[in-house]
Amino acid sequence: MVWEFLKLYCKITGDGMSQHILPTPLGRCVLGFGRVNVTPPVGIYHRCWGAARHDASTGVHRPLNATVLVIQDPQSEEHILVTLDLGWLREREMDRLTQSVSERIEVAPERVVITFSHTHAGGNFDLDRIHDEGGDLIPGYLDSLPIAIADAIEQARSNKRPVELAYGVGHCDLAWNRDYWDEETQQYVCGTNPEREGDDTVMVIRATDRNGHLIATLINYGCHPTTLAWDNTQISPDYIGAMREVVERDTGAPCVFLLGACGDLGPKDGYVGDTSVADRNGRQLGYAALSALEALTPHGTEMQYAGPVTSGATIGTWRHEPLNEARTHLVNQLTTEYMTFELPLVDLPAQAELDEKLADWQQQEEAARQAGQDQEAADCRAQVERTRRAMRRVEGVTPGQPAPYGVTLWRLGEGVFVLVSGEPYNLLQRELRVRFPDTPVIVGVLCNRGTGGYLLPADEYGKGIYQEEAAVIGPGGLALVIDNISEQLRTWEMR
Repeated sequence: MVWEFLKLYCKITGDGMSQHILPTPLGRCVLGFGRVNVTPPVGIYHRCWGAARHDASTGVHRPLNATVLVIQDPQSEEHILVTLDLGWLREREMDRLTQSVSERIEVAPERVVITFSHTHAGGNFDLDRIHDEGGDLIPGYLDSLPIAIADAIEQARSNKRPVELAYGVGHCDLAWNRDYWDEETQQYVCGTNPEREGDDTVMVIRATDRNGHLIATLINYGCHPTTLAWDNTQISPDYIGAMREVVERDTGAPCVFLLGACGDLGPKDGYVGDTSVADRNGRQLGYAALSALEALTPHGTEMQYAGPVTSGATIGTWRHEPLNEARTHLVNQLTTEYMTFELPLVDLPAQAELDEKLADWQQQEEAARQAGQDQEAADCRAQVERTRRAMRRVEGVTPGQPAPYGVTLWRLGEGVFVLVSGEPYNLLQRELRVRFPDTPVIVGVLCNRGTGGYLLPADEYGKGIYQEEAAVIGPGGLALVIDNISEQLRTWEMR
């Protein structure tokens, strides 16, 4: 990516000596940072896995945070990014949260982007679980979230300042493809697949003030936080907690995590109950991120060739020099676009069909439990969970009608943020980075701007994989998302 960016820079400057310049992609804006603790109370409903035998959480592995970036554009409009150390919210709860935060901070809802780290150990806050153990704590917790997020936004507003954003790239093989063919049972399972390539790209951003002091870092990586699974009963941010600890301990500045496109990616070592494994995974990503951050050029500079020095060999020397005027113009660009377009649906079951299916599995579970058949009861309980999730898929969707899908694009200097709904396959970010090799592309998923669920490449439908079972968007939807984003980036003359 650095070499492609250098080629672009040479074209733009038209400088005969530009081959002697090695830039780090940069952006400049007014930025504020805020963070609050949003750890749910111990004992809240926690079961995120069909195979789990527990309902309520029993403790806290690491705290959960709501982290906020407030970006102010040249027209003094604020654009808000909220990252929650939670798994997900149902559409109705997500809409209420967005509206409540918007009203509290007096910013239009479309400019309040709320996203999730997607930990599967943070708790399950569906309101239809209020009659289960720990479910009585869900309404109060949901009521507390907009208040906490608004507090974090006010923190960020209070410390807004001009900053420079330096974009970097690292590599980490924590994430592996997770569409594995089980030859013995002749089915796809959701687990580590050594035969398909993952995506090891780690995008980092260093934010520094006018004096070069570090304000914050941002780490963008695509890997499902599914280290901790059904045997874990503790509230946890999964690998994100230890990653953040490693980065913040070394830099002395707050670290923001933004989950990248990872519908088909998960940790090589996952689905365990041992929190030390989540910490190990997090340290692996944290050290990779630190490596990328350390590789960035100092604040406000680019590397320029300074000529030969005669020594035991003739040495070619480089120095860090301030940006020239042409480069400064690019770095100062700040543009936003809030897009909504329509995508095709998969064939979805009717609500009445799902109601009947849920009742049937619940009856089977109870019968197995009464008969002392614990494993059969557990399997039925997992099917109950699957059916409940299928019921979530059809909420707010009109059969036979296309689904609205929202995308938020922020151009911050020489890089771009792509913030999308649902859980797209990793192809989304890989393809955008191929189409725009000179542009640092930061991808955030599970945002609050439209239809959720998985977005698969067209050729992955019909194989019987889990992600299709949990999808709302049909074949061709992911390609349309990529094409619509690409069209807007070309309008901005990104390359």
